Amino acid sequence: MTVVVDTGVLLAAADADDADHERCAMLLRQYRGELRVPAPVVPECSWQIEQNLGPVSEARFLRLISSGQFKVIDLAAADYERCAELIEAYADLSLGLVDASVVTVAENLNVVTVATLNRRDFTVVRPRHVEGLELIP
Repeated sequence: MTVVVDTGVLLAAADADDADHERCAMLLRQYRGELRVPAPVVPECSWQIEQNLGPVSEARFLRLISSGQFKVIDLAAADYERCAELIEAYADLSLGLVDASVVTVAENLNVVTVATLNRRDFTVVRPRHVEGLELIP
C-alpha cells in the first residue's frame, strides 16, 4: 500500500522534543509500503528543520530524502493547476500549495492514505477519487 506523506509527520519524526515524535518516527521506520512525498513538501520541511533544529538536522533530513526511503513526486503543469483549483475551492482553510499538492499526488496515484498531523484540512478536503482520505498516524 502507498501512503502520501505530509510535512508535519516528517517534522515530528525529525524533532525528538515534538509531542508526536515517537508515533511519527515509528510510522516512518516501520511502514512496509511505499512512502511518497510531494516535491513541495521537501523545501517546506527542510526550511522548518533548519530553522528549528539547525543545519546538521537539515542535512540529515536531505540525506534521508536522497536515500530512497521516500519517493519524491514532482508536480507537472496540470498538477499545479489542480493545486490552484483546490486552493480556490478551500480558500476558507488557507489550504496552500503544500497541502494541495498532497491531495493532488494522492489523486494522481489513486492513494487513499495520507500520513499527516493536519486533521483540520485533510478531513474537510474532498479529493476527486474518494469520498475522504484515511489519515494516519
